[in-house]
Amino acid sequence: MRKNSGAFSGLIFDLDGVICFTDRYHYQGWKRLADEEGVYFDETINHRLRGVSRMASLEIVLERAEKAYSQAEKEEMAERKNRYYRELLGEMTPADLPADRKETLIRLKESGLKLAIGSSSKNAKFILERIGLDGFFDEISDGTMISRSKPDPEVFLTAAKLLQLEPAQCLVIEDAKAGVEAAAAGGFQSAALGPDAQSSSLATFKLESFSDLLQICGIV
Repeated sequence: MRKNSGAFSGLIFDLDGVICFTDRYHYQGWKRLADEEGVYFDETINHRLRGVSRMASLEIVLERAEKAYSQAEKEEMAERKNRYYRELLGEMTPADLPADRKETLIRLKESGLKLAIGSSSKNAKFILERIGLDGFFDEISDGTMISRSKPDPEVFLTAAKLLQLEPAQCLVIEDAKAGVEAAAAGGFQSAALGPDAQSSSLATFKLESFSDLLQICGIV
């Protein structure tokens, strides 16, 4: 195995849409909640929730609501949606980790790079457990550790601190425009995966495939 000879000492990965795909579960959870509350919700609205915290997502969902909700009611709805979401996540298995992700991650780790998760999700550890990556990453920075969601860079700065690296030593891998903006705001370079992230002019690299990370890191 060729060792990492690139400019980075650590990689920080968003989870949903980068390592695995849980978008359909988020949509189903929010859709169920919205239907119960009589609020219109569709895929276009759901797209606006990418990389956004749970409470901020709820505010977007409730933009079409015909009534005002108290803070206590909003917190109950956020927990209700998360309950629906976790029920759906329980269906995930290691088969939900795409083969190209698994192979690339293993090669990156074997090269000596430090690997971390930087996700706004409070379910990150549960998802990693379900897809067979429990204990794989050196550090996990998630929604349980931060107070500000992307495009604020807090989640990535926390991950870098846990890795004991400076932002300039880390590459952030993101599939959301807000995530690319967060990386830039924190002084990180970023690799954009997918059209939403690649629509940002702030992305350092644009990935055609997940395995392109190997070349960026000087492994192939």
